[in-house]
Amino acid sequence: MEHRSRAPLRISFAGGGTDVSPYPEEKGGCVINSTVNHYITCSFVPGPSKELKVHSLDFDTVVRFGSQRDLAYDGNMDLIKAAFQYMEVLPSGDLYISSDAPPGSGLGSSSTLTVALVALLSYMGREPLSGYELASTAFKIERELLGIPGGRQDQYAAVFGGFNFMEFSGQGTIVNPLKVRKDVVAELETNLLLCFTGQTRGSAKVIEDQTRNLKEKKGRTEESMDRTKELAVRMKNAIITGGTNEFGRLLHEGWELKKEFSGHMTNPVIDGLYDTAKEMGAVGGKLLGAGGGGYLLLFVPFQKRREVSRRLEEKGGKMVPFTFEFGGCRTWTVK
Repeated sequence: MEHRSRAPLRISFAGGGTDVSPYPEEKGGCVINSTVNHYITCSFVPGPSKELKVHSLDFDTVVRFGSQRDLAYDGNMDLIKAAFQYMEVLPSGDLYISSDAPPGSGLGSSSTLTVALVALLSYMGREPLSGYELASTAFKIERELLGIPGGRQDQYAAVFGGFNFMEFSGQGTIVNPLKVRKDVVAELETNLLLCFTGQTRGSAKVIEDQTRNLKEKKGRTEESMDRTKELAVRMKNAIITGGTNEFGRLLHEGWELKKEFSGHMTNPVIDGLYDTAKEMGAVGGKLLGAGGGGYLLLFVPFQKRREVSRRLEEKGGKMVPFTFEFGGCRTWTVK
């Protein structure tokens, strides 16, 4: 018997950064995002031994835990250790973990892993958590227990799935599912390209710089975040009404604002790929995640997709096919 969980990764269209403290507590933030058909999957096989073996299928590594004393944080699988500590469980057997995107990709992989693992543990050992409870627990493990800087959208996207407009404040998070017409979804999938820049990044440095700039009121960080929040509302309206060309233009406007959050947001490689895409006909785009590396999301008219893709790959980018995913985190048992 095997117990499995699977949670989807996400792409953020607008509003990212306004979900990072202290902005949501002080001014209220909002984000519009959607999950895609790239996942993190966890599978647990119970065993007779008294130890837990965690297999990272992507890195071909195995780590063994015999007791809670083995869960000391040392930079190796700390997220997984923290989940076991918080859930107060250490099952015996083999845990297999696989991700469709590398860490630091900008698709929310760390938070998605935490969601998938917490969902699996709660499914196996106790009554499953509600959606909001699952997202909140994953947030506490990652942001509070481990102290990893970051926002709030990733955990909720992985739990609920689909297109969502999320609102953040000191009182909590509200997830508003969006009913997007099928033809609009098809048009977005037809015109959007996902390009891996070839670089991954640790988001902590970018987020810490953004937070410092906000607290010390340096540059135009606060003004840009205010405008980014307004842009998320405009993006929501464009998606609901089917304004896909406006969607592409808003991606570009949002990227220009996002670069003002921190001086670490972009680099010559990212700028080179983005400028090439624009020169070849892309309407707009943005770097996903906190910044500094990962994936570029680009809105490119259908007739120009092939040529833009070819030129980006010549410059070192890697095109990654995707479609939108409308389901959230799932758990099940294989007998």
